[in-house]
Amino acid sequence: MTKTLPKWMFPVPAVDDLDRPLDDVISRIEKLNEGLRRFWSEASGWAPDGAAALMTKSRLDWQVSLSRSLRHWDCDPPEDLEEGDLILGWTNLGSLIEGTIKLFLAVHYDSYKNDISTLKKTKAWHKTKEKLLDPDGLALDTLIDYVQKADLFTTEEIDLCKLVQSRRNAIHAFKDRPIDTGLELHMAIKKYLSMLRSTAQTLPYPDDVCAPRET
Repeated sequence: MTKTLPKWMFPVPAVDDLDRPLDDVISRIEKLNEGLRRFWSEASGWAPDGAAALMTKSRLDWQVSLSRSLRHWDCDPPEDLEEGDLILGWTNLGSLIEGTIKLFLAVHYDSYKNDISTLKKTKAWHKTKEKLLDPDGLALDTLIDYVQKADLFTTEEIDLCKLVQSRRNAIHAFKDRPIDTGLELHMAIKKYLSMLRSTAQTLPYPDDVCAPRET
């Protein structure tokens, strides 16, 4: 299982994602996640049986709804976001990242379940029962740990995942935790677009017509 590019390629974005208006970024995230939902929620006959079974019980429609929810945190200036909004914003983004990683691993489920050596280095392996845990039931920190050890995402993507995972944990904390600023949340959302696009590009499709588009 590798994140290698397909024979055909998506158009290269003309603008760096960090320079895009947040409204445009969120629209692109919505469209990509809607395209992923449309294809992979009905992938039986194309995806292997194990992968198709995981996708059948997944809620890819929630990924689309969570993408639309990002608009709640689109304010100008971003410093106007209150602390409670920031915590909820990081939680929103963390759920999207979690869903994106789970989709990637579900599509490549056959490779995932055969990667025993890497799985045993993470909590994705149940030591007592001596068996792997399916990706759809894993917590975000375990997902990040696995994809990092399996070298499936770039360093920049892993850094983004770890940052968001740390910030969204503030929703569970009574003691003080860093939640950064509205500007930093906006920058993380823009980086998620790049991660989502990269993941969408490297998933297999019958042809480029079936692949999701962001515009």
